Amino acid sequence: MNAMGATIAEKIFSTRCGRPVHAGDVVMAPIDAAMIHDITGPLAIQTFYQMGGTRVFDPKKVIMLFDHQIPADSIAAAGNHQLMRKFAAEQGIHNYDLHEGVCHQVVLEKGRAGPGEIVVGSDSHTCMYGAAGAFATGIGSTDMGFVLKFGALYFRVPETIRMTIDGAFQRRVGPKDLILSIIGDIGADGATYKAVEFAGSTIRGMEMPGRMTLSNMAIEMGGKAGIVPPDQVTWDYLKSRRQVTPFELDSDEDATFADQRRYDVTNLVPKVAVPHNVDHVVDVTEVAGTHLDQVFIGSCTNGRFEDLAEAAAVLGDRNFSEDLRVLVIPASRDEYLKTLRAGLIERFVEAGAMVEAPCCGPCMGGSFGLIGPGEASLSTSNRNFRGRQGSAEGSVYLASAATAAASAITGVITDPREV
Repeated sequence: MNAMGATIAEKIFSTRCGRPVHAGDVVMAPIDAAMIHDITGPLAIQTFYQMGGTRVFDPKKVIMLFDHQIPADSIAAAGNHQLMRKFAAEQGIHNYDLHEGVCHQVVLEKGRAGPGEIVVGSDSHTCMYGAAGAFATGIGSTDMGFVLKFGALYFRVPETIRMTIDGAFQRRVGPKDLILSIIGDIGADGATYKAVEFAGSTIRGMEMPGRMTLSNMAIEMGGKAGIVPPDQVTWDYLKSRRQVTPFELDSDEDATFADQRRYDVTNLVPKVAVPHNVDHVVDVTEVAGTHLDQVFIGSCTNGRFEDLAEAAAVLGDRNFSEDLRVLVIPASRDEYLKTLRAGLIERFVEAGAMVEAPCCGPCMGGSFGLIGPGEASLSTSNRNFRGRQGSAEGSVYLASAATAAASAITGVITDPREV
């Protein structure tokens, strides 16, 4: 629809708006799906009513679930759950409630986001759905109230930064190390309000779990969205989850990019984001030996079966250190069941871990698994700001599942290649 070359983001907005649009244009775009969860949902619902809303724009396009504070860990949380259950019943919205797991994992598993769609969620890591070729972005609860009523939202069509990634990962190095490396390179605000496009031979050879990890953390460099061009991997993932008719969606050769960067993963080493910023990234060897009080393996970033299988491979027949707590939380019921059937849940429990039902767990620092003043956590999640996992006087390090497992065995930050 664009006479000149267009990026994926420009193509999606052009198609959904029914006319050619370009980066920088402000458009009112229709929304294909809108996600709310137990933390952000109540305010969005309140805003919907304050705007005079009586019926949501399309109950089939509203995705509701609970994952941040489940089971309810306070009377206030229980009240929020009650409010949302009532709203779902009143509006005819299917509520996944607390049965399925972390919102971002569930949206993709249930086929609720796909190539060429515009999907919004009242959570900053909504950008993870870009792994399936969607333009997906987090919005505030007030904006979500508007979406619930009108089914559309104003956007400034973003410019695009293309990341071309080639090469093959070394043993026990993977997508989490790559995205931490990129964020360390570009900075926490290096992609502000840009669509970040992941391309190249490494991406084409990457399965969906790795693509989800990359897209999930686009927001940690300021990105408005993180997008992987849909290919056979995408269509194979989606075909059992929704009706799909494959089509081409990629940036044109003559598209205009705000920036283009190239990375080769051949010599990439395990990375760690150190307190208290996600872009403060170092090689694991620089912080090896750092004392830990807790290790968390899970979250929407790295709580999939493939992550847990990698952690189990590093663990082998050993036990976790008794000098720290180890929390393992699969990202969804489906991922939990895969891990259970593979015998890995039993292995983790035998090794000394606490394995919890699918939820956000310590990631937000508002539910369970919190760290105290002066304590240090190594986590496979996506943020390490002060207070993110409990006390503002604690420290959070971010790493891959392999690095987390290796560190949980020794009790200190450990290079997974040496275990």
